[in-house]
Amino acid sequence: MDQQVLKTDKTKTSNVSLQGQIQDLRSAIVEQPGTFQYTCFHLEYSGQPINDFTDLSDVKGLAAGSEIRLVEDPYTERDARMHVVRIREIIGAAGNRVDVLNGVDAGLSLHESVAPWNGPDAGSAAKRKSAVSKLTADANPLADFKFDGLISIPTLLPRGQETSSKTIKALGISPWNPPPPMFRQRGHLLYLQLTTNEGEQFQITSHVSGFFVNRSSNSKFDPLPKASPKNAMAHSLLTLIQALSPSFSDAFNALLEANNKRDPLATFQLTSAIPSNPWLVSPSSFSAAAHQPDLTRTQETYLLSGVENTETLRDWNEEIQSTRELPRETVQDRVFRERLLAKIFAEFNDAAARGGALVARGEVAPLNPTESKDAQIFVYNGIFYSFGADGVGTFTSEGADEAARIAVGKDVAGVKMVNQLDIPGLATPGTIIVDYLGKRLVAQSIVPGIFKQREPDEPQVDYGGVEGKDVVADNDAFVSTFSQVSKALKVKKHAVWDKEGKKHVLEGSVETKGLLGTDGRKYILDLYRLTPLDISWLDAYWTDSHDQKPLERNYPHRMSVLRSELIESYWRMRMSEYVKAELDKRKNDQKDVVDGDTSDQPDRESPNETADTRVNGTSDAKTNDTETAKDRGRVDISAFALSLNPDVFCGQVPQTAEEKEEWANDEREVRAVTDHLHQKIIPEFIHDLKEQEVGFPMDGQSLSRLMHKRGINVRYVGKLASLSKEGNPRLQALKRLAEQEMIARAFKHIANRYLKNLPTPMAPSCIAHLLNCLLGTGTNDSPRAQLDDDLQYLYKDADYSFADATPHSLQTDIEAQTQLRYRYTLEESWLSGVRRTQLLREIALKLGLQLVAKDYCLSSEADSRPSNLAPLTNGSTTQSSVNGHATNGVTGNGGKKKKKRNNGDSPPVSATASTILEPPHTFIQDDIVNIVPIIKDSSSKSVLAEEALEAGRISMIQNQKELGQELLLESLSLHEQIYGILHPEVARVYHQLAMLYYTIEEKDAAVELAHKAVVISERTIGIDSDETILSYLNLSLFEHANGNTAVALACQRHALELWKIIYGPDHPDIMTTYNNAAVMLQHLKLFHESRVWFEKSHAVSEEMCGKDSISTASLAFQLAQALALDQDHKGAVNRMREAYSIFHHKLGAEDRNTKEADSWLDQLTVNAVSIAKHAKDVQAQKIRRALFTPRVTLRTQPQAPVGRSSTEGMNGRVPHSTNGLDNRSIDELMKYIESSGDATRKTPTKKRKNPRSRRAGSSL
Repeated sequence: MDQQVLKTDKTKTSNVSLQGQIQDLRSAIVEQPGTFQYTCFHLEYSGQPINDFTDLSDVKGLAAGSEIRLVEDPYTERDARMHVVRIREIIGAAGNRVDVLNGVDAGLSLHESVAPWNGPDAGSAAKRKSAVSKLTADANPLADFKFDGLISIPTLLPRGQETSSKTIKALGISPWNPPPPMFRQRGHLLYLQLTTNEGEQFQITSHVSGFFVNRSSNSKFDPLPKASPKNAMAHSLLTLIQALSPSFSDAFNALLEANNKRDPLATFQLTSAIPSNPWLVSPSSFSAAAHQPDLTRTQETYLLSGVENTETLRDWNEEIQSTRELPRETVQDRVFRERLLAKIFAEFNDAAARGGALVARGEVAPLNPTESKDAQIFVYNGIFYSFGADGVGTFTSEGADEAARIAVGKDVAGVKMVNQLDIPGLATPGTIIVDYLGKRLVAQSIVPGIFKQREPDEPQVDYGGVEGKDVVADNDAFVSTFSQVSKALKVKKHAVWDKEGKKHVLEGSVETKGLLGTDGRKYILDLYRLTPLDISWLDAYWTDSHDQKPLERNYPHRMSVLRSELIESYWRMRMSEYVKAELDKRKNDQKDVVDGDTSDQPDRESPNETADTRVNGTSDAKTNDTETAKDRGRVDISAFALSLNPDVFCGQVPQTAEEKEEWANDEREVRAVTDHLHQKIIPEFIHDLKEQEVGFPMDGQSLSRLMHKRGINVRYVGKLASLSKEGNPRLQALKRLAEQEMIARAFKHIANRYLKNLPTPMAPSCIAHLLNCLLGTGTNDSPRAQLDDDLQYLYKDADYSFADATPHSLQTDIEAQTQLRYRYTLEESWLSGVRRTQLLREIALKLGLQLVAKDYCLSSEADSRPSNLAPLTNGSTTQSSVNGHATNGVTGNGGKKKKKRNNGDSPPVSATASTILEPPHTFIQDDIVNIVPIIKDSSSKSVLAEEALEAGRISMIQNQKELGQELLLESLSLHEQIYGILHPEVARVYHQLAMLYYTIEEKDAAVELAHKAVVISERTIGIDSDETILSYLNLSLFEHANGNTAVALACQRHALELWKIIYGPDHPDIMTTYNNAAVMLQHLKLFHESRVWFEKSHAVSEEMCGKDSISTASLAFQLAQALALDQDHKGAVNRMREAYSIFHHKLGAEDRNTKEADSWLDQLTVNAVSIAKHAKDVQAQKIRRALFTPRVTLRTQPQAPVGRSSTEGMNGRVPHSTNGLDNRSIDELMKYIESSGDATRKTPTKKRKNPRSRRAGSSL
């Protein structure tokens, strides 16, 4: 067998780190270009095999400079199949895969075409300077940027990429496979068929010893080795192909070279996270030409799973629970455990989502086919599925199907919270939700014993409510574990009563159940009631009456619970009140002691030293004065307790007077929480957004996320809109965004209602028709659904009521849904004020739609479109005019187009009727390229990595920078090891660390991390998500600070184009980005262009913040400097005077900003007067330029993240002032100008090695 030598020194490319496991080393070997042909091997040291699951540091005698040998192993059939799959991927022969989970262009990244980056050493200072020098007024990324609302669809599309070299024509399983018994006994494993680029076809035998060419042909079977000269044999299939095809090596090297030019993060397959699916896809990505023939694509299931398809069948529950039970004593134990947990949850989520999509499409047989559809259950791939509907009447009194849908969503959130607690001895099943084609499915790992039929007198569960609240089970074995959950989640231990009035004391809600599985583990189930009901909402909008409900009390369900973030906020408020009361009490006690103290009582113990008030509960007479003073500021919080009863207002009936009193107290406490929400949380939310305390949300997702973070349920989005109706521009922006979110969610509910009972092939027609009714009335105000007669005949029982929808009926339905769910009344002309592209995006993301990327004619927006756009609508076959815009027609079968008038009475288009044509429509069913599942999982975050991250943040806040940096780097390493690099949590850590390095002047490190954050965010969160936009904006800042202004401006441009797509051109926080772009242009000495951007930033500030705000004054100060640079001295004086007036009025005459503005105003005034007197004096002009031309050296500012201040992500501190005035005196600026230095002052900094790319603790 061949042997390869790997060294642990630091001088060769085959380096390995002593940190990490042998398994990590194996993974690194198969990824390296020099060794990736190896898949079946083991490692040896000093002639002894090394166990793959040990740490390198545990190998006896292994040290720096030691040699580890790679020894090839004999193949098994599974090894051979995995080897074939691996080699097909390496040589680019795998082709494009199609599945129900990952959509078109899944995991797409646009980073390489926007801001190419080839590593930390790419782009020397000379190269950056050369690139910057080529930028001119007419040739820079921002030269043709339009501030208006015109949207550039190509921003979301991948740029033209070079087609990779084709190394072979085909490689797959031979028709002679599998080997017959006689040859299997001789070591034959597989038979393959290879077609080279030269056109030669080879039949190959996979043997236990390797691969060789056999004598078989298409018509003759002879699997023995072929005679010379084509008797090639090799242990690796890659080596064999190189020997058989003369052109393979050159083509393969070209492929490797092309791959090496790309960022590895943009090409690696996502294994630990579900890739993001773009809502607009390029026609070239899904056209017929893009789908290449590959026979082996249909054989991959066999290659991956074997003949019996048993290798992928897993006991998910046992894997999850046994991993949770792994040791967690040491840091290494915790890293290994959490890493394995993250891997298993990622694999479970992927498998469950795929199975859920198949169940929704009707491709899995139910276990109970005689039940109603909503009550049917399924098992697929070892995972249990049920519909999120009230199929068995459990939630009849709570709202039926609506309540059941909400309950399963809350259950997943509850499982996620319990998973995050990570309580030993308590098990939760793997759980996710799959929303697909109007159906909601809950997927769970199968709990052992959950289907077991118990004795008639034995309850089906062991703890909690068995049949609602009528039958309650007690079991002392669950008390200790459930009590830990209740304590952590602020749930009160309380009594409940069954239907016979018997009292039961439970640690959690009566709806939360405990089940003792047949595997002996304690499972906690049904976690949808971990927090109390929102009684203020239910009192206002719900009634238990089963008769016709009044409109003001017709909320669709009673599952309105409070968010855990709100409970936490209330707990913190009550805690602060308790601490304040204790401190006040202590001060009063100390005052009494001082007043009553006499000289004859020197040894009396002061009250502040008693056990009641000391944090540690002890009193030490020898404590020195320093420690005593320190203890005076401490309060013992062990006596503070706050917990809530989740079963109040749920029909429980206390029996005794004492029980009734306690229950009333519990109800008052819950009402106090709701008062806290209405009186403090929501008003503070509005105030913070109005006063620019936090970053403004960009779209519906970021708005919902920010509301949840503050503890506000989305049902209150209507209240936010109502409270934002005053004239403040930022609140008007919040109102518009809230209304857009309500409309999109209402449309989602309506579409799901229609899709739920539709066959899959009719879903595109339904969605296209509903979109036409909402957004396409500018093209056709009476759209008709495209129904295929043949499909209607096949699916006679389907509900085609969507075809009856009209624009008027849909708008009325949306208004009703908005009023029903959010208690908000849309204005009569709401549709005319909606931003249609943004609304289309929100709808697509909520329904999982992938649409053809083109400029859709979205009604009122058509009037503002440029005349040179491509055709916008579909319908008639000739170029006609609809509202002044061209339309193009599509025939039913895609055949020849003929001119034909349509009076609107013709029947719907059928796939078989090529002569019947539809009137023009904005959307047709072919525009709905794909529908992907929407997934909500219960995976928890890594506790260890989060602990290190939080410790690093605290250290930075406490100004312990070195310790903070080390902890943050350790957190990054933990995130990478536990999640893998391509994961949203890793992207967020990259982003935070990049901000940190930027603040401490480690620019190269900041740039490297920021580039990685952008790529990972695009691939896992979305190419146009708010987090991706923020990553691009901050990358722009870092690149500019590093001297690469050309790339910085490209990032600015891309982020601004994305911003217009997801929000529009007038986002309240966009002035910071405009200002940063102006500073960058000024750095390039493009003074006029810079002035334009400063003017736009100032105009946005005047509109959003007011003409007399500090923000507007700061921008007026900068604009004045820009005007002076552009030789508009009169305008500079006027703007500086405005800034001075505002500063003087708002901050006072002694404020530094006021004094600085006054000084600049004097200089600019003198300058303007001098120019007026000596306009024709050329020499004087030179002198003026030397003496009076100000050099703006304002720094760019980080963009504030949604819901946080701009510096919160860096060091946890909120800035005292957001203005960005130049902090240097005019004299200093004069010296700087005369020295003709760079626009940014550089101070020598200690060099730090850039954070390296880690691979789970080992590197080669």
